[in-house]
This record gives sequence, structure tokens and C-alpha cells, in this order.
Amino acid sequence: MNTPITDHFYMPAEWHSHTCCWMAWPVRAESWPFGLDRVHTTYVKVAKTIARFEAVKMIVPSEQVEAAAARFSGSNIELVSLPIDDIWVRDTAPTFVIDEQGQMAGIDWQFNAWGENRESLTDYQQDAALAQRLTEYTQIRRYPAPLILEGGAIHVDGEGTVLTSEECLLDTNRNPNLSRSEIEALLRDYLGIRQVIWLGQGLLDDETAGHIDTLAAFVRPGVVATLTCSDPNDSNYAVLQDNLQRLRRATDANGRQLEIIEIEQPSRRDDNNGLRLTLSYINFYIANKAIIMPVFNDSADKAAIATLEKAFPAHQMVPVYALDLFYGGGGIHCITQQQPILR
Repeated sequence: MNTPITDHFYMPAEWHSHTCCWMAWPVRAESWPFGLDRVHTTYVKVAKTIARFEAVKMIVPSEQVEAAAARFSGSNIELVSLPIDDIWVRDTAPTFVIDEQGQMAGIDWQFNAWGENRESLTDYQQDAALAQRLTEYTQIRRYPAPLILEGGAIHVDGEGTVLTSEECLLDTNRNPNLSRSEIEALLRDYLGIRQVIWLGQGLLDDETAGHIDTLAAFVRPGVVATLTCSDPNDSNYAVLQDNLQRLRRATDANGRQLEIIEIEQPSRRDDNNGLRLTLSYINFYIANKAIIMPVFNDSADKAAIATLEKAFPAHQMVPVYALDLFYGGGGIHCITQQQPILR
């Protein structure tokens, strides 16, 4: 069976130029304690912000197209009618891969709702089918992967290195029959990478069980931005310190010691059930010539913005108030999936 690597495909870094950004319209009211109106307001803001820098294609169930169209009136956001269960296209859309001959394909990872951590057994079937539907819609080759994985669990540098976490990919609710070495081999085969950098655990009360896109992200090859915590009494302190030490010991696929950019986490905020929200400045989206980053009206916002501005000098920094998104379990990176441009 051919895999992306045997056909010379690889996953480019997120800063590789994009043809468009895929998103999906919020339709599941029960995902948020305050319903959809507030979420729609934040969501429209994020989508219109991204659309200033690249095309946005919004997936909307047929019965919601009219309502969504009214919210995007006057914008250049394209609505694509496909069935969905929820908005987390980072995890449910295909991972797009390219080759040097100007071709694109999509990886269709298996999806079981974050280790069946959030939904019932019958509640995510449309999302599980979305990657296949999008490869058909875009008329690109599909590579079904024998691995349960969400796009928020990986971040690549485009030069052979991937960041991920043990809590997520070694989760027995995802891939109980695969060893670490077997998972690494599949990542090599499907992403075209040579080196896996494993962080440990994710943030407290993370419904995704350790997604990397709240923990660390490549800024450019050899440089990683990572969430940190300076308060030893904080519930995330030990986990974030462990991840920081792992990054300090790590080398990338080209043998480079990583340069690490530390970004202090925002203050703790809890949801209506007393669970800690996984607020993170790392959950930003790298658009064409812009960084769309979440902010929270927090005392740490200003420093995070300044740090990312310095880290991405060629990009415009665009903060968007995103607290309401995180009540649903994710942030700006989680609701976006880039489609790379072909060279």
C-alpha cells in the first residue's frame, strides 16, 4: 500500500503560503454553556479577520446555509455545504500534504472524538467522514491512515520534524494496539518527517487529552514557542516545566538544538462545571502574512502579543478576543485548517 512518503508527499509547515483556510460553522449548541449566539459572534470575527489575509471556505450544513450567509453578508467568505457535527476542523478536516511536482493530497486520519472523550459513540459520524468528503470536494488524492489522530495533536517544521505529546498519541483510547515506535513510523510514512519530538502531558482538564497546539508550536525551523508557567502552585506548573525541559533537550531532524521562546500562560479561568479552561496563547493560526492569536482580556495578553510580534517579524499580529471559543474546548488554531498553495 502506498503512503504519502512513498509517493514523495510531505506536510509543509503552517507558514507555507495558503490557498485558503477551511473552517466550519458552529451548529452544536450543547458544546457551549451559553448557546451559540456568543460563539457565532466570536467565530465571525475570527473568520473575517483571517479573510483579510487569505481566502476562507466555511463548511456549513445545508439547513444552516441561509443563516450563516446572513452573518457573512458583504464578505468574501465562501460557504461550502457539507454535513458536520462540530467546528473543530483542525481535527476533522484532512491534513494536506504536497510534493515537489505541484501536487496535493489529503491524509484522512481516523477520528473517534478525542478518544471518545467528548461525544457519544454515535455523535460524531459526520465529523469522522469529513476528511474523505473534503478530499472528494477538492478532487485530490486521499490517503486513509491506520492511526487515530487529530490535526491539533501535531505541529511540523516542514523540514522533517514533528511535535506531539505522549498523553495524546499514546492514549489507550486512541491507539491501544500501537507502540511508540509504531506510531513514530506511521508519522514518518504519512507526514514525511524524520524526527518526532515528544512532549509529555497536556494542560489540566484538556478534553483533547494533550493536544500539542495548546502547548508548543514551531515558529520557524529550529525555533519553538512554548507555553510556560512561573507559579509553582499552579496546576499546570509541573506539566509545563516538564515539557520545557524536554524541548531544551531535543534536537530537530537536522540535528539543531532548539531555540525556545517562552510565553507565560494566562490566568486560570474555569467553566461552569469548575473545570479549568485550556487557555493558551500558543493556539494561534499562521495565516498568509499574519498571526491570528487568541487573547483573553488577561494581564498576560500584552506580553504574549509582544513576544509573538518579535517571533514573527514578517507577519502582522492580529489579536482576537477568543475566551468564548475555549468554553467549547478549543481555540483559534482548533477551528482552522490551512490548505497549502502549490508551487
